[in-house]
Amino acid sequence: MAETLSTATPRIVPANEASWSDIQSIFGDRGDAHGCQCQWFKVSPRDYRELPWQELGQRQRAETNCDDPAARTTTGLVAYLDGEPAGWVAVEPRVNYVRMQKQRIPWLGRDEDKGDADVWAVTCFVTRAGFRGRGLMSELTKAAAEFARSRGARAVEGYPIVTAPGERLSWGELFVGARSVFEAAGFTEVSRPSARRAVMRIDF
Repeated sequence: MAETLSTATPRIVPANEASWSDIQSIFGDRGDAHGCQCQWFKVSPRDYRELPWQELGQRQRAETNCDDPAARTTTGLVAYLDGEPAGWVAVEPRVNYVRMQKQRIPWLGRDEDKGDADVWAVTCFVTRAGFRGRGLMSELTKAAAEFARSRGARAVEGYPIVTAPGERLSWGELFVGARSVFEAAGFTEVSRPSARRAVMRIDF
């Protein structure tokens, strides 16, 4: 699914430099992103089913250290377009994604140390309604790779959907990103665990 580049250049900041209200503006007040609060990869399947969105949101708030520009850690980046909070990408050490350790997608056909904290992962994108189709996923992917490198990552991975030319997908399906966007950002495919999913990676 191709994105249409915006004429405006987004300003992208670590999530700790954004406000909680800005982050919640991106996640909205209904729908998948609102209900998930970017916790699907972070908690056990049971907790994800049973915890209310408010609790998931409080976990995200603590993890991002939002409203604290001096914080030494955070878990994502926030994009602003025309001064408005417009997009989110999750990026942090791969070991922090609890559910990912038990999934097949990241590991199938590879000999990887699941406990390697120097490998980071880009796992989730959210684009605010009204800002879609303006190239934010592309900009956020590039920024996430650079952010991981600047924080000492040895490598960074993504696990995007493989789209066919002209194929239209819902934004819900694209929460992991599109392969073409990762490729344009300099990632290389290292495995194809299924027909619809690829593992893309940059080694620094």
